[in-house]
Amino acid sequence: MNRHRDLPGLILALASAVAVLTALGMVFLYAPREATMGDVQRIFYFHVSSAWVGFFAFFVTFLAGILYLIRGERQWDILALSSVEVGLTFITMAVITGSLWARPVWGTYWTWEPRLTISAVQLLIYIAYGMLRRAVEGPERQARFAAVYGIVAFVTVPLSWFAIRWWRTIHPDILTGGGEMTLTPRMVQTLLVSLAAFTLLYVTLLRQRIRLERFADALAALRMTQ
Repeated sequence: MNRHRDLPGLILALASAVAVLTALGMVFLYAPREATMGDVQRIFYFHVSSAWVGFFAFFVTFLAGILYLIRGERQWDILALSSVEVGLTFITMAVITGSLWARPVWGTYWTWEPRLTISAVQLLIYIAYGMLRRAVEGPERQARFAAVYGIVAFVTVPLSWFAIRWWRTIHPDILTGGGEMTLTPRMVQTLLVSLAAFTLLYVTLLRQRIRLERFADALAALRMTQ
């Protein structure tokens, strides 16, 4: 196999690596130490970035599901499936980093407040997406069920986003300055770079997952002809 066949993928991977390393450098060397939380606040950049990418990935699945129901094309089903799997990775990272952040700040790794409860339910719902696909027989029927499920499951994203505004919660609201943390300009710059780096990493992983699914389809078609 020609090692240069996937040159765009290689370029994306290298760009992602540079972006993530840049973000890491800014998190630990450029962003100032937060006055109230101290160095543990640096987890915030990874937590917010991974949560953002997870939400965006589920939004892509939402759109891909709509397009599949309208057009019935396999490419949209592949996109929906691939984005869910990559999104789950980032949402899991968000839950883990959030727990690590909460322990020294709140005194506990987990508390069943509205935002965290919705996050736990959301994680389980999207894990069930993969289980649903395996439970349904027939590729077209499987894709239709998954598309509808992916569209309905997306309701957890706005619920999670607005939870800290609709209900009393200890989770900080960084956009309005709620909670104990105040962002300085250098913190905001670091957060923006982290968001960009994680988004680029998502695109890289999504592209590779889509390629893997297409290879699986090609292999299945080849076996049918033998």
